[in-house]
Amino acid sequence: MRIRATAAAATLTGALALTALALPTAQAADAPSLNKPAAASVFGTHAKSALAATTAADEPTVSNVTVNAGKDIVLGTTTAKTINVSLTATHASGIEDAYIDLWHGSNLDNVDGYLGPNEDAATCTATSATTSTCKLTITVDPQLDLYKNALAGSWHVTAAVLATDGSIYSNDYKDTHRVQRLSKLTVNASPEPVKKGNTITVTGKLSRANWEDYAYHGYTGQSVQLQFRKAGTSTYTTVKTVTSDSTGNLKTTTTASVDGYFRYSFAGTTTTPAVKATGDYVDVQ
Repeated sequence: MRIRATAAAATLTGALALTALALPTAQAADAPSLNKPAAASVFGTHAKSALAATTAADEPTVSNVTVNAGKDIVLGTTTAKTINVSLTATHASGIEDAYIDLWHGSNLDNVDGYLGPNEDAATCTATSATTSTCKLTITVDPQLDLYKNALAGSWHVTAAVLATDGSIYSNDYKDTHRVQRLSKLTVNASPEPVKKGNTITVTGKLSRANWEDYAYHGYTGQSVQLQFRKAGTSTYTTVKTVTSDSTGNLKTTTTASVDGYFRYSFAGTTTTPAVKATGDYVDVQ
């Protein structure tokens, strides 16, 4: 969490963490709207003196805002994850600092999730007298920051830049990025071994992290592909599509033909990443 000049920026994530920990699970999901710090306010007095004079014509320009190398941020139930964020900025006077955060909510008056940077200031590396690439990190803890499952999905990305002369660029809606609930998938093909032409039963389970009780529960009603790879080859082909039941369980049958590996494969959703089970070998005799 970044500690900047404003008290709001310094205490926001801590307040969220205390709220989520202090309330029972049912109440934590109804935590009040958060007061996200204004991006322009995090730069302190240097920027504030120039803020009124900053116009679209003289503010810095920003490009290449990158969160987690462009990959979805996927969190389970216990392990925190630190991600890299960066941007490129240009201004005639040069670039002094930058700020990036992620926030969740319908608008700035209804923020229910906030992920702020760890550093007090960005590390900005100049590539010319006017252009710099600025880097920060953000740590996401599922038990502190992700207090309800409704936070899975698309988050807004804030980008702000401070030029050397005090000019500011600030955009709370610069981009979007997905934060997802970690998924797991198992498979078991039986009997093993099996006679050629006999029936193979393939079971498994699709589950995902629950950020409200810190456990994994079945992901219901999802289409999952049963795939097969012949022994000695490297490519899986789809046999059929199976739908997970009310507890996330999967079950189907197929006919034994040759030795090989069965697995289930889930394509993912906006809230849950794709996942493939480790192939289960079946000896066909």
